[in-house]
Amino acid sequence: MTQNSYLESKPRYEVLDGLRGVAAMMVVAFHLFETYSGGHINQIINHGYLAVDFFFVLSGFVIGYAYDDRWNRMSLGTFAKRRLIRLHPMLFIGSIIGGLLYYFGSCDAFPIISQTPWYTVLLVTLLGCFLIPTRGCLDIRGWAESYSLNGPAWTLMFEYIANLLYATVIRRLGKIALGVCVFFFAILTVLLTMNIDLFGFFAERQSLAYTVIGGWSIDPAQLYVGFSRLLYPFFAGLLLSRIGFVIKMKNGFVNSAIIIAALLAMPFVGNEDIQWTNGIYEAVCIIALFPVIVAIGAGSREMGKRTESVCRFLGEISFPLYITHYPLIYMQMAWADSNADAPASMHAFVSISLFIVAVAMAYACLKLYDLPVRAWLKRKLFATGK
Repeated sequence: MTQNSYLESKPRYEVLDGLRGVAAMMVVAFHLFETYSGGHINQIINHGYLAVDFFFVLSGFVIGYAYDDRWNRMSLGTFAKRRLIRLHPMLFIGSIIGGLLYYFGSCDAFPIISQTPWYTVLLVTLLGCFLIPTRGCLDIRGWAESYSLNGPAWTLMFEYIANLLYATVIRRLGKIALGVCVFFFAILTVLLTMNIDLFGFFAERQSLAYTVIGGWSIDPAQLYVGFSRLLYPFFAGLLLSRIGFVIKMKNGFVNSAIIIAALLAMPFVGNEDIQWTNGIYEAVCIIALFPVIVAIGAGSREMGKRTESVCRFLGEISFPLYITHYPLIYMQMAWADSNADAPASMHAFVSISLFIVAVAMAYACLKLYDLPVRAWLKRKLFATGK
């Protein structure tokens, strides 16, 4: 029965779910402002991309909590099915939304769109549904993204890699061995944030020096960035779960939500001439502050009903919002490019409207698609699916 039994999910860390939702909303705002930034140094909500690294810490912690003590009752196949049911339906719909909205992103900034035949879009949509990265002639936006229709899908590729590593290797490591891994992966984070080109991958990253921006392509330099962003946060989150380190704080959700929002909104630390200070900031966030925020969230399990409801809502829409919003950003970029002379108030109205649409679309996808599909898959893939 180990192969085909569905183990009921453990009680959730509602505050961690809420923090995931806060970070997802910050990502949407970051991407909406990015259209008008003129470069990452001047970007408003400047460090929104660090939400990805925060998500990986959360993922490591939650995976450890949910599965570490279940391997005597759960096979590798069972684990894989559970993770596919949790992640892939929304990844699937994110790719489809990207395909449906693809031509609405056509503008002078993306001239390749108007030259791309519909059957190529269908092919790339299908490949995206199965998380197969593309490049070369299938780079149908011209940004060298692994997933041209839904850029953030690259983080799900690394999430799956982390899950595979956990199920096959990491779960067998003791706390000391895991701590050693965390130490060495922290060095990788420092090498990336401080632009120390130890392995010769940074020749094309000079415009992004002293940041962790990247990971969305499958060339060697981008893969190095992606793995550097994945390994320390995921292992650190898992170690937090293993050692049971939590921080109890009154009003833990509100305080930790304010902290994570402030960290992601922080302006670039430095200027065009002095950028290494930003590298220090990002290293401190990833190595120290994000694990502390997760520990606060894990230690804040007593809350009022209103806060619990807010956390539950934010947690429910966090993944749908993250994985479906970017096709709307492509449309915003196209509209802004084609209407550069429109008044600022009109640009603000369009951006705010798209934020609202993104949240509404995520909620609709959750209720009308994700939850029913996941329930159906549980019934089909397991002996019992509750």
